[in-house]
Amino acid sequence: MSRRVSDIDWDFTVKSENGIIVKVNARTERSAKSNQRSAEQKKPLTHLPRAYVKRPKTAAERKERVAEILRRLDRMYPKATCALHHHNAWELLVATILSAQCTDKRVNEVTPGLFAKYPTPADFAAVRPEVLANDIRSTGFFNNKSKSITGAAKRIVQDFGGQVPRTIEEMLTIPGAARKTANVVLGTAYGIASGVVVDTHVQRIARRLDLTKNTDPAKIEKDLMKVIPRDKWILFSHQIILHGRAICAARSPRCGECALAGVCYSKDRTV
Repeated sequence: MSRRVSDIDWDFTVKSENGIIVKVNARTERSAKSNQRSAEQKKPLTHLPRAYVKRPKTAAERKERVAEILRRLDRMYPKATCALHHHNAWELLVATILSAQCTDKRVNEVTPGLFAKYPTPADFAAVRPEVLANDIRSTGFFNNKSKSITGAAKRIVQDFGGQVPRTIEEMLTIPGAARKTANVVLGTAYGIASGVVVDTHVQRIARRLDLTKNTDPAKIEKDLMKVIPRDKWILFSHQIILHGRAICAARSPRCGECALAGVCYSKDRTV
């Protein structure tokens, strides 16, 4: 089998300045690993090295980085708010329950007719869950959602005079209202910063931005409440949710278009 010139080990002799004959082996064959490295170097860069973004080392640097993240979010999403259409706290509570495993767009298509048919919590409390399930079928998981909504309506009518309560402790006694739902209603409907809404977007992006290392929503919320100023809790959640939908997607984040790229050193940054 013939060999290419570049693959051959050349052996030859030369005479040094002191007259000694020296044998020289000039190996020109490139190893498979060397060829592979060279080919990889020629490939277009698809990931931004994290070295381009300085990782904060001190508490003061971490605090300033968070402040910069918030400033950039304010410039990107200055008027961010809840995407669920509603006229009052009760409608927002119902819409939030319906939004579980369902898009906000679909919920917004269902709720106008739903609230026209059942205008008050008392109307929802009076309907049988199986009947309500048919009204909300297109939102998915309709049997569980109908039970949560009718149960919430009964609790609000019986225990809170038909008004959605204004404390996190009372909200958590309502069927279908876990911390995320309670924070959405209190923050958006009443402007009460009871906590940080942690949905799938907030979970993902908070980890990407190194604001938490936890995966459990309750623990993530506690971490965010420590580093985000309380007066930003409500807006921050809305901004991150919008950012997750617009740019920071789960599988293909559009980092080249992201204003947070300068403060993000996530492992999966792309250009």
